[in-house]
Amino acid sequence: MHRTLEITVPTTTTDALCHELTDLDSVIGLSVQRGASWKPPGDVLIVHVLNRGADEVLRRVGAAVSDKNALSVVTSEVASIISPQSYKTVDNDRDEAIWEEMESGLRHQGRITPNYLLLMALGGIIAAVGLVSEPVPQAVAFVASAIIAPGFDPMTKVSLGLVLQRWRLVGRGLVSALAGYAILVLMAGLTMALLVAVGETSASALVTNPEVEHLQHPKWMELLVAAAGALAGVVMLAAFRRSFQAGPLIAMAFIPAAALIGAGLAVGRVDLAREGLERFLADWGFIVALGVPFLWLKQHFLHKREPLV
Repeated sequence: MHRTLEITVPTTTTDALCHELTDLDSVIGLSVQRGASWKPPGDVLIVHVLNRGADEVLRRVGAAVSDKNALSVVTSEVASIISPQSYKTVDNDRDEAIWEEMESGLRHQGRITPNYLLLMALGGIIAAVGLVSEPVPQAVAFVASAIIAPGFDPMTKVSLGLVLQRWRLVGRGLVSALAGYAILVLMAGLTMALLVAVGETSASALVTNPEVEHLQHPKWMELLVAAAGALAGVVMLAAFRRSFQAGPLIAMAFIPAAALIGAGLAVGRVDLAREGLERFLADWGFIVALGVPFLWLKQHFLHKREPLV
């Protein structure tokens, strides 16, 4: 999708900045509403820009406005830009998210809120049931838990924060992940204890389940799928393709692995809990180890700028 940037700048900046933005081929439309903004006070620039030019627009805006407290930028997606004179330029656009959009999406999805914690808890319950289910309902449970529990975004915050050297973002990602997965592990443990108590399953059923064996001792093929899923998830975030992110979540095993930690502790099998933790850390490691270099390349060869804030 292309973008509309609604930029509020001080009135003293407007004319010079408009001339700069007009020179960019990727800016398809530019209009000015003088004195339209009350907070912050100033002029409003409406910029219709292609994805590949959004970074350059923001780079010039950041350079033009020395007092960042006097600057405001709102981004939005545009379904299409119809401009006969710029048809070839529009047709050659690319799919990219700007840093601010990526960070905003991660902040929204991974913030510690009752909704976030509840979804992590529900994901833990479903994954725990899957650990002792037959193959077909087990696959359904694992897929559902991977999609329901928003456990991918907090980890990606860490990779993005490391690349941009935004240590507050790294800290928030770690805290969100620890809080969310603590709830998930707890609920998975309580679920397994309940299932054992009512006679629905047993410790031996958990230990002998074939998929639990795969979580305990993953083979190279399974690790390769998880690594590819981890990188695919980061690529989709960077390409602003969040609606397709279910695929990478299903490819990875960090939700069932985290549930195995709680389930193992619930049945007194510390070895299962330890091996679940090892698989969980392996999948998390893929997100960081593959996500950081990928985002670093994006920064140094594509975006080439720091976020405005």
